[in-house]
Amino acid sequence: MTSDIPEVPDALVRPFAEALAAGPVVLDGGMSNQLESAGHDLSDELWSARLLAERPEAITEAHLAYYEAGADVAITSSYQATFEGFAKRGIERERAAELLALSVGLAREATRRAAAKGVRRPLYVAASVGPYGAMLADGSEYRGRYGLSVAELEAFHRPRLEVLAAAGPDVLALETVPDADEARALLRAVRGLGVPAWLSYSVAGDRTRAGQPLEEAFALAADVAEVVAVGVNCCLPEDVAPAVETAARVTGKPVVVYPNSGESWNADTRAWEGSSSFAPEQVRGWRDSGARLIGGCCRVGPGTIAGIAGALAAVRPGGVAG
Repeated sequence: MTSDIPEVPDALVRPFAEALAAGPVVLDGGMSNQLESAGHDLSDELWSARLLAERPEAITEAHLAYYEAGADVAITSSYQATFEGFAKRGIERERAAELLALSVGLAREATRRAAAKGVRRPLYVAASVGPYGAMLADGSEYRGRYGLSVAELEAFHRPRLEVLAAAGPDVLALETVPDADEARALLRAVRGLGVPAWLSYSVAGDRTRAGQPLEEAFALAADVAEVVAVGVNCCLPEDVAPAVETAARVTGKPVVVYPNSGESWNADTRAWEGSSSFAPEQVRGWRDSGARLIGGCCRVGPGTIAGIAGALAAVRPGGVAG
């Protein structure tokens, strides 16, 4: 895509792994809640991915809101974007590939706009790779156990990963993974792509959503060179602290955490229930236990991300200043 906004100066660009080594990095919050707050209807099966075709500018604006709030990393709107999902809507494979690549381009455009508005820190783009269940849009992404083999899951994920990697993100976000078998498939699929990745499970207590012990699930990524961080997302804030300790101990890698607000998703009614239990002050404890990528997932908006950035400012290079 093209833009008349200047590129980010070279002095503000460094590899993603170097940013992790330098100190905590702030992730963004939920894409869907930010789009909904702007008045967009995300009720169909493609969720926020539908706007890639219909309202791409809205996605760029959502990313920009998080960068301006203090996020260092924007996660693309490709979580629910798959060749199979687009095909159900009559979108042919070539166009689907264009939309996948566009998700990275829109986030990159937001980095340029943020720089033009005075944000003066390195900004990164993480290409979201959601689980197989996200394509099904039936809640199975919170259960796993799809009845597919590891080889079948790898064959599902690899073509999308190849397109996203070719679009030039700084990192691939293998996120909301409910099942260790799917993690095995994803870890195979990222090999040789030339882009680092993080692996993030959706969990319930000390187990994956499919019921496997987190210690075993995290261990799968310990020796995978492409993986620069391991952790959890789309979970309760209360589940984060023990998961951070386990991930750091088992893998020796930086830990990524971005929980939900604390509300729960009812897949039958397609609505959020309960109240928020996510306090930005919690992130200091997660950081002390090994978390280096810290943000929010569903129902976490720019205000909470600003609070996280503020809580971590004292130990971030250059603080949170734009």
